[in-house]
Parts: sequence; C-alpha cells; structure tokens
Amino acid sequence: MLTVRPAGPADLDSLLELAILSGPGFTSLPEDPDVLTERLEISRDSFAGTLPQQERWYTLMLEDTATGDVDGVGSVKAAVGLKRPFFSFRIVNHTQSSPSLGIRLDHQTLVLVNECTGWSEVGSLFLKADRRKGGAGRLLSQSRYMLIGAAPELFADMVLAELRGVFTPDGACPFWDHVAHRFFPMDFDAADRMTGSTDKQFIVDLAPRHPIYVGLLPEPARAVIGKVHPQGVPAMALLESEGFRPNGLVDIFDAGPTVSCQRDNIRTVRDARVLSVIISDEVDAELVSLISTTDIARFRAVRTLAGIEGDQVRLSREAAETLKVRAGDTVRVKS
Repeated sequence: MLTVRPAGPADLDSLLELAILSGPGFTSLPEDPDVLTERLEISRDSFAGTLPQQERWYTLMLEDTATGDVDGVGSVKAAVGLKRPFFSFRIVNHTQSSPSLGIRLDHQTLVLVNECTGWSEVGSLFLKADRRKGGAGRLLSQSRYMLIGAAPELFADMVLAELRGVFTPDGACPFWDHVAHRFFPMDFDAADRMTGSTDKQFIVDLAPRHPIYVGLLPEPARAVIGKVHPQGVPAMALLESEGFRPNGLVDIFDAGPTVSCQRDNIRTVRDARVLSVIISDEVDAELVSLISTTDIARFRAVRTLAGIEGDQVRLSREAAETLKVRAGDTVRVKS
C-alpha cells in the first residue's frame, strides 16, 4: 500500500535521489546533501512541534509499504517571506493612448514585488516517473491539504504554490537566458542554489528596480512567461482541481506561474470529514477515499476503499495498520 508519512533525517538518501531526478529549476530540491539534511531536520522538528509555528516546513514522503521504497516528496511551509523575502515578478497591464492620433496601446510589464509575506506554501511535489499514474500523484498532492486541514490554525489564511517554468529538453531556460541572466551574471544553477541557501540579499542588490516591458523582450522569453514546465502540467491540473488559480505573479528566474487559494476554500481542506474508525477484515465499498490521521505529529495518509456509515468509516486492517490507527480513533476522510 502507498502511504504518505513525515520525512526525517533518515530519509536523506531517498530525498537526494529525488532531488537528482527532479532536474533543473526545482529550487526546493537542490542536489546538496547539506541543504537537504537541514531541511529534513526542520521537517522532524516541525512535526514534533518544537519549532516556532511560522518557521515550520513539513516535508512528506510517498512510501510503498510493501518494499519500503520512497517514490515521491511533497511539502507544506507554514509561512514564506518572513526571514527571507519572497520575490516575484507581477505582470502589470498598462494602457496608453493618444486621442488626437486615435491610438491606444496596451503594454505588459514585469515589476519586482514581495507580496506574499506570511502566506503558507504547498510545494516540492515530485514523483518518480513510474509513479505518475494510478493515483499516486493525487494521493501525495492531496495529503498536503489533509495536513493543513488537520490543524488549520497552524497555517495562513492564504496558500500559494509555485510551478516550475519552461526549460528546453537540453536544460536551457529561455526566460533565464534572455532576461534574468542579464541581471544575475551567473549560471542558473548557482542562482537557484543561492535562492535556497542565502538571505537573498543578492536579489535585492541586483534585481531590476524598474518595470521590464514584455513587448521589448525576445520572443522566446515572452512565450514562456507564466507557462508551466511540461513535467508540471499534471501538478497544475491537481492544483486547479483544488481551487488554486494564477494570481498574476511569476518566478523571477524561470517565469513559472504562482497560483493561490484561500486556505478554507481549498477543496480537500473544505470537504474532508472527521469520522470514527471501524476496522474490518473486508470492506464492502466501491469508491476509493483519501484517509488521513487527525494528529499532525503522527500524520499518515492513504487512498483506500472505505465504507462510510454515518459518522463512522470502515477500514481494512491493512489500511488501519498503515495509518497506525485503532478502532474508535478519528480520521479525516475525503471521498
């Protein structure tokens, strides 16, 4: 059975493998053992509740309980932009006109902003290629919202997600090559590492201080603004199914879109029900449901057949053992 569980220091090798497989532009999964070690320690302390609330970064691992293989990762940050700025470009529309000439011009510009301070963020969603079918991606993605729904008071009213921008098959990033690199004279990977491991002062120092007119950019750069990396299209579809929508912000390096949703309007957060567990040898049900624990410190999530009977849910012994719940415990259920 596939399960989503908290990540900790023992997951370093698995997380490093996923980081290598994720490829360029995946800022939250750098191929740096030291950075990933720190992240896993933060995850452990976040689930334990020993970090200040707004510093928590919950990392989740998708594990096959039959083999012990870790096949995916996802995460929830309680808050962004508090210790380090959360920079984006906002796409701004401008209209200029000359009534005497009968001319009207519509321009788009990119303006550097830091607008999302304090928002929560869902991110780091990545699965191995052989797990991208059969519902594993949906389980991993939705488990983040089940985590938020288990203790919504620990998260901000607004939740965002950043999608990786477009890269060519040979690893080139059109927006970086034609635009961002002009302001940050280094290779993309170096800038990406610095974004995740420094206070981002280099962005404050070097980023454009004036609007960038999109119409003046080369066509390859214009064409990818707000577009999603092909590998991110399924993730975008999952976000949209939960109620997330583009908010006019794009990444300053690869121009990938930012989407957002009010926390309590996220479909899985809103629709999941808290039910009491019944355990049976067999479950007579036709629909697969998303089930998670209600305790963040012991968080687990699975997709399994579940029989809903009023305010109770009937689970198989395997599902109950995977979730580490007993009869009478409460779980969150999203059908």
